Amino acid sequence: MPIKSGGLIMIKNILDELPESEKKTANFILNNPSQIVTMTVSELGDASETSSSAAMRLCKSLGLSGFQDLKIRILGDLNSSHDASYSDIKRNDTIKSISQSLRNNAIKSIDETMQFFNEETIQKSIEIIDKADTILVYGMGASFIAAKDAQQKFLRVNKTCYAIEDTHLNATMIANLKQNDLVIGISSSGETSETIKLIELANSKEINTIGITKYGKTSLGKISKYSIYTPYSIESPFRSAATASRMSQLYIIDVLFMCYATSKYDSTIDYLENTVQTINEFKQME
Repeated sequence: MPIKSGGLIMIKNILDELPESEKKTANFILNNPSQIVTMTVSELGDASETSSSAAMRLCKSLGLSGFQDLKIRILGDLNSSHDASYSDIKRNDTIKSISQSLRNNAIKSIDETMQFFNEETIQKSIEIIDKADTILVYGMGASFIAAKDAQQKFLRVNKTCYAIEDTHLNATMIANLKQNDLVIGISSSGETSETIKLIELANSKEINTIGITKYGKTSLGKISKYSIYTPYSIESPFRSAATASRMSQLYIIDVLFMCYATSKYDSTIDYLENTVQTINEFKQME
C-alpha cells in the first residue's frame, strides 16, 4: 500500500480560511512537522497553546478521518524528496534555468494534485462518466483549455462530450440533458460565477455534477455533487496565466480519461484504432 502524504500542502492550501484557534494549531504544525508525528493530540494542543479540540477541528476542516490520518500524511511528506516550493523566473534567467524551473513546477503541481486524490471520488466519477450519454465540460480562461482537452479525449472513444465557451449555449444544452448525463465545472479559484451558475442549473435539474477546483472551502466545491481538488498557491507575476493550476487540471482530465478507457479497454482500443484510421484516410483525400 502506498504511503499517504500531502498533510502539509493540505494545511497550506486552507490556512487563510481557518478560524484563529485552528490557524494557530496549523502554523505550529507547519513550523514543527517532525515533532508532530510522535505527538498525541493532547500534546499538540498544549504545544500549540490551543487545545486538543482545536486540533481535531483542524483535521475535520482538512477532510481527514482524524489526527492519526494527519500524522501519517505528514510522515509521508517528511519522507518525500520533492522540493517544498515553486520557483519563478527572474531577471536575466537563462534558457536552461527557465526550462528547469518550468519542469520542476510541472512535476510538483502533478505530485501535489495526486496527494489530494480521493480514490472513491475518482471511482464514482468514472461510473458517472460511463453512464452518461452526454458530458458537458465548462471552464473560463485557462480552465477552458482543460475543458477542450476533455472533449478531444472522450470524443476519440465515442463518448459524446462538449466544451463550449458561450455560457448561454451551455445553459441551453443543460436544459435538454437527462439525469444520467454529466456537467463538469472547472475553476481554479472555485469562485467563477459563470461556472457556478451552470453547475447550479444542472443541480436544479438533478443532473450529475463534478467540480474540479482548488482544495478548501469554495463555492464550486460546495455545490458540486463530487469534487476533485487541485493545489492552490498565490501566483507570482510570471505564473499569472495559471501555469501550475492548468497543469493540475489537465492531469485530472488525463486521470479520468485513462481510468474510464481502462474500464472499457477492448472497446477503447477499437475506437482509438478506428479514429487513427479515419484521420489517416482524411489526410490522404485529395
